[in-house]
Amino acid sequence: MSSDQEAQFVTFSLGAEIFAVPVDVVREILDHEEAFRIPHGPEYLLGLRDVRGQGVPVIDLRLRLGMSRTDKTPHTRILVIDVPIAGRILTLGLVADRVYEVVPFQKSRIESPPDIGIAWRSDYIAGVVRRDGGFVVIVDLARLFSDSGSALSSSALSSSALASSALTNLAQPDHQSVA
Repeated sequence: MSSDQEAQFVTFSLGAEIFAVPVDVVREILDHEEAFRIPHGPEYLLGLRDVRGQGVPVIDLRLRLGMSRTDKTPHTRILVIDVPIAGRILTLGLVADRVYEVVPFQKSRIESPPDIGIAWRSDYIAGVVRRDGGFVVIVDLARLFSDSGSALSSSALSSSALASSALTNLAQPDHQSVA
């Protein structure tokens, strides 16, 4: 149970590193499925996935953070998140190598992003928490996607008709249906 001094987070891994996002932005966690490809999208945009009738852009979070591409395993999951950005909600599917749990972090134990003395792309880090001899990096989703949010929304909107058409085609008897 959380208190005023705690905040709840969903932890997940990208490679050997552990990350976290606030539990209140996570709508659901899905098994990984291939996304419907969208032409001319950024490299980290894997495509669209139907989530309960909504076309949701799926992001390879590893690529978005400058890491290597995600290799799908039986543990790969998609975190469907609703991120408030500039007065609207951006719904995204983030690919994670593995999702662990919901954990409370004491707000007083959340440290600032590390200072290494030079400018580097750390603006996506909301904070760092020490845990089990390592660190958990709390991702600032609004900052991470604020520069690409409009592009993702445009991609999602312009391709929603395309995705609807594809989903309709998949529902035909000679194709498998999309869950």
